[in-house]
Amino acid sequence: MTVTPQTNATLKEIAQALLEHDNYVIVGHVSPDGDCIGSQLALWHALHRAGKKATCAFATDETSLEKSLQFLPGSESIVPAASIEQAECVICVDVPNESRMGEAAAALHAGASFTVTLDHHANPQRVSDLSYTDPDAAASALIVWELAKGMGVDRGGELALCAFTGLVTDTGRFQYQNTDAYAFACAAEMRQLGVDLALVCNQLFQRRSLSALKLENAATNRMELLMDGSLALTYVTLNDFKTTGAAKADADNIVNVLRSLDGVRVACTLRETEDNLRGSLRSKDDTDISIFARDHNGGGHKAASGFTLYGDIQSQFDQLKDELEEFLNEQWGLV
Repeated sequence: MTVTPQTNATLKEIAQALLEHDNYVIVGHVSPDGDCIGSQLALWHALHRAGKKATCAFATDETSLEKSLQFLPGSESIVPAASIEQAECVICVDVPNESRMGEAAAALHAGASFTVTLDHHANPQRVSDLSYTDPDAAASALIVWELAKGMGVDRGGELALCAFTGLVTDTGRFQYQNTDAYAFACAAEMRQLGVDLALVCNQLFQRRSLSALKLENAATNRMELLMDGSLALTYVTLNDFKTTGAAKADADNIVNVLRSLDGVRVACTLRETEDNLRGSLRSKDDTDISIFARDHNGGGHKAASGFTLYGDIQSQFDQLKDELEEFLNEQWGLV
Protein backbone atom coordinates (compact mmCIF):
# COMPACT_ATOMS: atom_id res chain seq x y z
CA MET A 1 0.00 0.00 0.00
CA THR A 2 1.36 3.40 -1.03
CA VAL A 3 -1.17 6.12 -0.37
CA THR A 4 -0.65 9.36 -2.26
CA PRO A 5 -0.01 12.85 -0.80
CA GLN A 6 -3.64 13.88 -1.23
CA THR A 7 -4.72 11.05 1.10
CA ASN A 8 -5.73 12.60 4.40
CA ALA A 9 -7.72 9.84 6.10
CA THR A 10 -7.55 6.12 6.73
CA LEU A 11 -10.28 3.80 5.50
CA LYS A 12 -11.24 3.22 9.13
CA GLU A 13 -11.76 6.95 9.61
CA ILE A 14 -13.76 7.23 6.39
CA ALA A 15 -15.91 4.24 7.38
CA GLN A 16 -16.75 5.90 10.67
CA ALA A 17 -17.54 9.18 8.93
CA LEU A 18 -19.90 7.45 6.49
CA LEU A 19 -21.82 5.93 9.36
CA GLU A 20 -22.40 9.43 10.75
CA HIS A 21 -24.25 10.73 7.67
CA ASP A 22 -27.44 9.55 6.01
CA ASN A 23 -27.88 10.53 2.35
CA TYR A 24 -25.27 9.88 -0.36
CA VAL A 25 -24.65 10.34 -4.06
CA ILE A 26 -21.93 8.08 -5.47
CA VAL A 27 -20.26 9.31 -8.67
CA GLY A 28 -17.68 7.74 -10.98
CA HIS A 29 -15.95 8.72 -14.20
CA VAL A 30 -16.96 9.26 -17.81
CA SER A 31 -17.05 6.10 -19.96
CA PRO A 32 -17.36 3.91 -16.84
CA ASP A 33 -15.76 0.48 -16.89
CA GLY A 34 -16.40 -2.55 -14.72
CA ASP A 35 -14.26 -1.27 -11.86
CA CYS A 36 -16.00 2.10 -11.78
CA ILE A 37 -19.53 0.67 -11.88
CA GLY A 38 -18.65 -2.32 -9.71
CA SER A 39 -17.13 -0.03 -7.07
CA GLN A 40 -20.06 2.38 -7.13
CA LEU A 41 -22.60 -0.39 -6.74
CA ALA A 42 -20.61 -2.27 -4.09
CA LEU A 43 -20.53 0.92 -2.03
CA TRP A 44 -24.23 1.51 -2.77
CA HIS A 45 -25.05 -1.91 -1.30
CA ALA A 46 -22.77 -1.29 1.70
CA LEU A 47 -24.47 2.01 2.50
CA HIS A 48 -27.94 0.51 2.16
CA ARG A 49 -26.95 -2.33 4.46
CA ALA A 50 -25.82 0.28 6.97
CA GLY A 51 -29.29 1.84 6.84
CA LYS A 52 -28.31 4.81 4.66
CA LYS A 53 -29.88 6.34 1.58
CA ALA A 54 -27.66 6.28 -1.51
CA THR A 55 -27.89 6.97 -5.23
CA CYS A 56 -25.36 6.08 -7.93
CA ALA A 57 -24.97 8.58 -10.76
CA PHE A 58 -23.48 8.38 -14.23
CA ALA A 59 -20.89 11.03 -15.05
CA THR A 60 -22.90 12.10 -18.12
CA ASP A 61 -26.50 12.10 -19.32
CA GLU A 62 -26.38 8.36 -19.93
CA THR A 63 -29.48 6.44 -18.94
CA SER A 64 -28.25 2.85 -19.20
CA LEU A 65 -25.11 0.75 -18.93
CA GLU A 66 -23.40 -1.21 -21.64
CA LYS A 67 -24.94 -4.66 -21.92
CA SER A 68 -22.04 -6.53 -20.26
CA LEU A 69 -22.57 -4.68 -16.95
CA GLN A 70 -26.34 -4.74 -16.76
CA PHE A 71 -26.30 -7.99 -14.78
CA LEU A 72 -24.93 -6.17 -11.73
CA PRO A 73 -27.56 -5.88 -8.98
CA GLY A 74 -28.62 -2.28 -8.56
CA SER A 75 -27.41 -1.18 -12.01
CA GLU A 76 -30.94 -0.33 -13.10
CA SER A 77 -31.09 2.35 -10.38
CA ILE A 78 -28.13 4.42 -11.63
CA VAL A 79 -29.33 7.87 -12.71
CA PRO A 80 -27.95 10.53 -15.10
CA ALA A 81 -25.76 13.14 -13.45
CA ALA A 82 -28.09 15.95 -14.51
CA SER A 83 -30.87 14.51 -12.35
CA ILE A 84 -28.90 15.20 -9.17
CA GLU A 85 -30.25 18.51 -7.91
CA GLN A 86 -28.71 18.52 -4.45
CA ALA A 87 -26.61 16.06 -2.51
CA GLU A 88 -25.97 16.04 1.22
CA CYS A 89 -22.87 13.89 0.82
CA VAL A 90 -20.95 12.98 -2.35
CA ILE A 91 -18.56 10.05 -2.71
CA CYS A 92 -16.24 10.01 -5.73
CA VAL A 93 -15.20 6.46 -6.63
CA ASP A 94 -12.50 5.43 -9.12
CA VAL A 95 -12.16 9.02 -10.32
CA PRO A 96 -9.26 11.32 -9.36
CA ASN A 97 -10.42 14.77 -10.47
CA GLU A 98 -13.41 16.81 -11.52
CA SER A 99 -12.55 16.78 -15.23
CA ARG A 100 -13.04 12.99 -15.28
CA MET A 101 -16.37 13.31 -13.45
CA GLY A 102 -18.03 15.06 -16.37
CA GLU A 103 -21.44 16.48 -15.48
CA ALA A 104 -21.35 14.66 -12.14
CA ALA A 105 -18.76 17.16 -10.91
CA ALA A 106 -21.61 19.59 -10.33
CA ALA A 107 -22.77 17.36 -7.47
CA LEU A 108 -19.66 18.35 -5.52
CA HIS A 109 -20.79 21.96 -5.61
CA ALA A 110 -24.52 21.44 -5.16
CA GLY A 111 -24.62 22.06 -1.45
CA ALA A 112 -22.87 18.87 -0.36
CA SER A 113 -21.80 19.20 3.26
CA PHE A 114 -19.40 16.27 3.12
CA THR A 115 -17.35 14.78 0.27
CA VAL A 116 -15.16 11.68 0.00
CA THR A 117 -12.79 10.27 -2.64
CA LEU A 118 -11.94 6.55 -2.88
CA ASP A 119 -9.55 5.81 -5.72
CA HIS A 120 -6.42 4.12 -7.01
CA HIS A 121 -5.39 6.77 -9.57
CA ALA A 122 -2.61 9.04 -8.36
CA ASN A 123 -3.52 12.71 -8.55
CA PRO A 124 -1.60 15.71 -7.20
CA GLN A 125 -4.64 17.54 -5.83
CA ARG A 126 -7.34 16.55 -3.36
CA VAL A 127 -10.92 17.28 -4.45
CA SER A 128 -12.81 16.01 -1.39
CA ASP A 129 -12.96 16.62 2.35
CA LEU A 130 -11.74 13.10 3.05
CA SER A 131 -9.58 11.32 0.52
CA TYR A 132 -8.03 7.88 0.29
CA THR A 133 -6.03 7.00 -2.82
CA ASP A 134 -3.84 3.91 -3.09
CA PRO A 135 -2.18 3.47 -6.52
CA ASP A 136 -0.98 0.02 -5.45
CA ALA A 137 -4.56 -1.24 -5.17
CA ALA A 138 -5.33 -3.50 -8.13
CA ALA A 139 -8.80 -1.96 -8.39
CA SER A 140 -10.87 0.70 -6.68
CA ALA A 141 -13.24 -2.15 -5.87
CA LEU A 142 -10.68 -3.47 -3.38
CA ILE A 143 -10.68 -0.14 -1.57
CA VAL A 144 -14.46 -0.25 -1.34
CA TRP A 145 -14.24 -3.89 -0.24
CA GLU A 146 -11.98 -2.98 2.66
CA LEU A 147 -14.09 0.07 3.51
CA ALA A 148 -17.24 -2.06 3.71
CA LYS A 149 -15.47 -4.31 6.20
CA GLY A 150 -14.68 -1.25 8.31
CA MET A 151 -18.35 -0.24 8.19
CA GLY A 152 -19.25 -3.59 9.75
CA VAL A 153 -21.76 -4.58 7.06
CA ASP A 154 -22.35 -8.00 5.53
CA ARG A 155 -20.18 -8.15 2.40
CA GLY A 156 -21.74 -11.24 0.86
CA GLY A 157 -24.13 -11.65 -2.03
CA GLU A 158 -24.72 -8.62 -4.22
CA LEU A 159 -21.97 -6.52 -2.64
CA ALA A 160 -19.34 -9.20 -3.23
CA LEU A 161 -20.54 -9.73 -6.80
CA CYS A 162 -20.15 -6.03 -7.64
CA ALA A 163 -16.72 -5.80 -6.00
CA PHE A 164 -15.52 -8.96 -7.74
CA THR A 165 -16.60 -7.55 -11.09
CA GLY A 166 -14.50 -4.45 -10.49
CA LEU A 167 -11.50 -6.57 -9.49
CA VAL A 168 -11.77 -8.90 -12.49
CA THR A 169 -12.07 -5.94 -14.85
CA ASP A 170 -9.06 -3.97 -13.66
CA THR A 171 -6.77 -6.99 -13.36
CA GLY A 172 -7.71 -8.22 -16.82
CA ARG A 173 -8.95 -11.53 -15.43
CA PHE A 174 -5.92 -11.56 -13.08
CA GLN A 175 -3.46 -11.26 -15.99
CA TYR A 176 -2.13 -7.72 -15.49
CA GLN A 177 0.94 -6.66 -13.53
CA ASN A 178 -1.23 -5.10 -10.82
CA THR A 179 -2.50 -8.54 -9.74
CA ASP A 180 -0.81 -9.07 -6.38
CA ALA A 181 -1.29 -11.48 -3.50
CA TYR A 182 -3.82 -9.18 -1.84
CA ALA A 183 -5.95 -9.17 -4.99
CA PHE A 184 -6.01 -12.97 -4.99
CA ALA A 185 -6.80 -13.04 -1.27
CA CYS A 186 -9.76 -10.69 -1.73
CA ALA A 187 -10.97 -12.68 -4.74
CA ALA A 188 -10.91 -15.81 -2.58
CA GLU A 189 -12.94 -14.02 0.12
CA MET A 190 -15.51 -12.92 -2.43
CA ARG A 191 -15.72 -16.42 -3.89
CA GLN A 192 -16.26 -17.89 -0.43
CA LEU A 193 -19.08 -15.40 0.06
CA GLY A 194 -20.91 -16.79 -2.94
CA VAL A 195 -19.70 -14.96 -6.03
CA ASP A 196 -20.59 -16.91 -9.18
CA LEU A 197 -17.33 -16.82 -11.16
CA ALA A 198 -18.89 -18.29 -14.29
CA LEU A 199 -21.66 -15.68 -14.26
CA VAL A 200 -19.21 -12.79 -14.05
CA CYS A 201 -16.90 -14.11 -16.76
CA ASN A 202 -19.79 -14.99 -19.08
CA GLN A 203 -21.29 -11.54 -18.75
CA LEU A 204 -18.04 -9.60 -19.04
CA PHE A 205 -16.08 -11.58 -21.59
CA GLN A 206 -18.36 -13.91 -23.52
CA ARG A 207 -21.10 -11.64 -24.83
CA ARG A 208 -19.34 -9.94 -27.72
CA SER A 209 -21.46 -8.95 -30.69
CA LEU A 210 -20.74 -9.58 -34.36
CA SER A 211 -20.49 -5.80 -34.75
CA ALA A 212 -17.68 -5.76 -32.16
CA LEU A 213 -15.76 -8.38 -34.12
CA LYS A 214 -16.20 -6.39 -37.32
CA LEU A 215 -14.89 -3.25 -35.60
CA GLU A 216 -11.92 -5.21 -34.28
CA ASN A 217 -11.23 -6.49 -37.77
CA ALA A 218 -11.24 -2.95 -39.18
CA ALA A 219 -8.81 -1.83 -36.48
CA THR A 220 -6.39 -4.75 -36.86
CA ASN A 221 -6.38 -4.35 -40.64
CA ARG A 222 -4.92 -0.86 -40.25
CA MET A 223 -2.63 -1.75 -37.34
CA GLU A 224 1.00 -0.65 -37.61
CA LEU A 225 3.95 -2.31 -35.91
CA LEU A 226 6.87 -0.02 -35.13
CA MET A 227 10.18 -0.26 -33.27
CA ASP A 228 10.88 -3.79 -34.48
CA GLY A 229 7.43 -4.92 -33.44
CA SER A 230 7.61 -3.56 -29.89
CA LEU A 231 4.98 -0.88 -30.48
CA ALA A 232 1.56 -1.63 -31.99
CA LEU A 233 -0.86 1.14 -32.94
CA THR A 234 -4.20 1.51 -34.68
CA TYR A 235 -7.27 3.72 -34.76
CA VAL A 236 -11.02 3.53 -35.28
CA THR A 237 -13.14 6.23 -36.90
CA LEU A 238 -16.72 7.34 -36.49
CA ASN A 239 -17.36 5.81 -39.88
CA ASP A 240 -16.08 2.45 -38.59
CA PHE A 241 -18.77 2.50 -35.91
CA LYS A 242 -21.38 3.47 -38.49
CA THR A 243 -20.49 0.77 -41.02
CA THR A 244 -20.10 -2.04 -38.48
CA GLY A 245 -22.96 -1.04 -36.20
CA ALA A 246 -20.62 -1.28 -33.22
CA ALA A 247 -21.14 0.55 -29.93
CA LYS A 248 -18.57 2.76 -28.24
CA ALA A 249 -17.77 0.08 -25.68
CA ASP A 250 -16.95 -2.38 -28.47
CA ALA A 251 -13.68 -0.52 -29.04
CA ASP A 252 -12.43 -1.09 -25.50
CA ASN A 253 -10.87 -4.49 -26.12
CA ILE A 254 -8.95 -3.56 -29.27
CA VAL A 255 -5.93 -2.27 -27.38
CA ASN A 256 -5.72 -5.58 -25.51
CA VAL A 257 -5.80 -7.49 -28.80
CA LEU A 258 -2.79 -5.47 -29.97
CA ARG A 259 -0.99 -5.99 -26.68
CA SER A 260 -1.48 -9.76 -26.94
CA LEU A 261 0.76 -9.95 -30.01
CA ASP A 262 4.08 -11.68 -29.42
CA GLY A 263 6.88 -9.14 -29.20
CA VAL A 264 4.65 -6.14 -28.50
CA ARG A 265 5.63 -4.23 -25.37
CA VAL A 266 3.29 -1.25 -25.73
CA ALA A 267 -0.05 -1.01 -27.56
CA CYS A 268 -2.04 2.08 -28.42
CA THR A 269 -5.43 2.74 -29.98
CA LEU A 270 -7.02 6.02 -30.98
CA ARG A 271 -10.82 6.30 -31.14
CA GLU A 272 -12.58 9.13 -32.94
CA THR A 273 -15.56 10.72 -31.17
CA GLU A 274 -17.78 13.65 -32.09
CA ASP A 275 -15.68 15.99 -29.94
CA ASN A 276 -12.17 14.60 -29.69
CA LEU A 277 -9.88 11.60 -30.08
CA ARG A 278 -9.64 9.17 -27.16
CA GLY A 279 -6.42 7.26 -26.79
CA SER A 280 -5.80 4.03 -24.87
CA LEU A 281 -2.34 2.84 -23.89
CA ARG A 282 -1.31 -0.54 -22.50
CA SER A 283 2.08 -2.02 -21.64
CA LYS A 284 3.00 -5.55 -20.68
CA ASP A 285 6.37 -4.87 -19.09
CA ASP A 286 7.59 -2.19 -16.69
CA THR A 287 7.20 0.68 -19.18
CA ASP A 288 5.40 3.54 -17.42
CA ILE A 289 2.99 4.75 -20.08
CA SER A 290 1.11 6.97 -17.62
CA ILE A 291 3.88 9.55 -18.11
CA PHE A 292 3.00 9.88 -21.78
CA ALA A 293 -0.73 9.96 -21.01
CA ARG A 294 -0.35 12.77 -18.46
CA ASP A 295 1.47 14.84 -21.05
CA HIS A 296 -1.45 14.39 -23.44
CA ASN A 297 -4.52 15.43 -21.44
CA GLY A 298 -4.87 12.13 -19.63
CA GLY A 299 -3.47 9.81 -17.01
CA GLY A 300 -4.03 6.49 -15.35
CA HIS A 301 -1.81 3.65 -14.27
CA LYS A 302 1.71 2.60 -15.16
CA ALA A 303 0.50 -0.21 -17.43
CA ALA A 304 -2.92 1.14 -18.45
CA SER A 305 -3.64 4.77 -19.24
CA GLY A 306 -5.79 6.99 -21.41
CA PHE A 307 -5.38 10.36 -23.07
CA THR A 308 -7.18 12.87 -25.29
CA LEU A 309 -6.17 14.51 -28.56
CA TYR A 310 -7.94 17.00 -30.80
CA GLY A 311 -8.03 17.39 -34.57
CA ASP A 312 -8.12 15.21 -37.66
CA ILE A 313 -7.65 11.57 -36.74
CA GLN A 314 -5.22 10.67 -39.54
CA SER A 315 -2.89 13.61 -38.91
CA GLN A 316 -3.07 13.13 -35.15
CA PHE A 317 -2.37 9.41 -35.53
CA ASP A 318 0.70 10.13 -37.64
CA GLN A 319 1.94 12.62 -35.05
CA LEU A 320 1.15 10.17 -32.26
CA LYS A 321 3.36 7.52 -33.85
CA ASP A 322 6.33 9.90 -33.89
CA GLU A 323 5.77 11.08 -30.33
CA LEU A 324 5.35 7.58 -28.94
CA GLU A 325 8.47 6.37 -30.68
CA GLU A 326 10.43 9.28 -29.22
CA PHE A 327 8.99 8.65 -25.77
CA LEU A 328 9.68 4.91 -25.83
CA ASN A 329 13.20 5.36 -27.20
CA GLU A 330 13.90 7.48 -24.13
CA GLN A 331 12.09 5.08 -21.77
CA TRP A 332 13.92 2.06 -23.12
CA GLY A 333 17.32 3.77 -23.26
CA LEU A 334 17.58 3.55 -27.04
CA VAL A 335 18.78 7.12 -27.51
